[in-house]
Amino acid sequence: MEAKLIESVISLVKQAGQAILPFWKSELAVDTKQDDSPVTAADLAANAVLLAGLKQLTPDIPVLSEEACQFTIEERQQWSSWWLVDPLDGTKEFIKGKDEFTVNVALIQQGRVVFGVVGCPVSGVVYFGGAHLGAFKRLEHSTTAIQVRDAQHEFVVVASPSHTSPEQDAMIAGLTEAYPNLEVRKLGSSLKFCLLAEGKIDFYPRFAPTSQWDTAAAQAVLEGAGGQLLTVEGNLFDYPVRENLINPYFLALPSQASWRTHVLNNLRK
Repeated sequence: MEAKLIESVISLVKQAGQAILPFWKSELAVDTKQDDSPVTAADLAANAVLLAGLKQLTPDIPVLSEEACQFTIEERQQWSSWWLVDPLDGTKEFIKGKDEFTVNVALIQQGRVVFGVVGCPVSGVVYFGGAHLGAFKRLEHSTTAIQVRDAQHEFVVVASPSHTSPEQDAMIAGLTEAYPNLEVRKLGSSLKFCLLAEGKIDFYPRFAPTSQWDTAAAQAVLEGAGGQLLTVEGNLFDYPVRENLINPYFLALPSQASWRTHVLNNLRK
C-alpha cells in the first residue's frame, strides 16, 4: 500500500474518534438493532465520518460498515476489494463509561485482510499494519514498531468482559490447570488483539460470536506483529463473501511461541 493512503486512513480514524468523544460519559440514548446489539449517536457520528472519508480517498472501493451493511450478497460477490469498518467497537464498554472502545478500519482483498488501523479515541493511540507491512503503535508524533512475545515468566490470556460462553469458560479453566501461572484479563473491543500484537498479553481465544468488522483491522495489526488469527480447526482466518457476516470461533496467538503447539493440541482434544 502507498504510504500516503496509509497516513490518510490513520488520519480518518482519528477524526472518527474525535466525533465519538463528545458522547463519551454523557447522557446517551441507546437503541437496539435487529441483532440485539446496541447502537448510539456516537456509532452513527463516527460512521458518517468514515463513510465520507473513505469514499473521498478511494471512490472505487466499496465500504461495508457495521452501521451500513445493507448490501446484498449478489452485490458483494462483485467486489474484489472492500473496506471493512466498525465505527465504534466496544459499544457496551462505551455505554458503561469505560475507555475500552476503538475505531476499526480494514482493507480486504480477495477475502484476505491486507491492512488495518485501530484507533483508541480516549488515549489517542493508533495501531496499524498488515502481514506484509509490519505493525506499529503511534501516539502523537511517536511511531514504534511492535511485536508479539514468547511468554516466559507469565502466561496471560485475555477475554471479553461482555461476551463469553460455557465452551470458552471451560477452555480457560483447562488452560489454568495446565499453566498454573496463567492470568486471565478482561478487556473490551479490538484492544485485545492490539495488546497481543504489542507483546503485553499472550493468547486471545474466542468461543463467542463476533462479526467480520470486529476482527479484521486488528487481525491485520496482529499479523504484521508476527501473530496469527486461526479458526479452532487451525485454518487461517479470512473474510469470504457470504450471506452471514458472523465469524467462526477463533484463536489469536503468536506464530512462533514455544508454547503454541502444546496449547493448540490441548484445545483440539
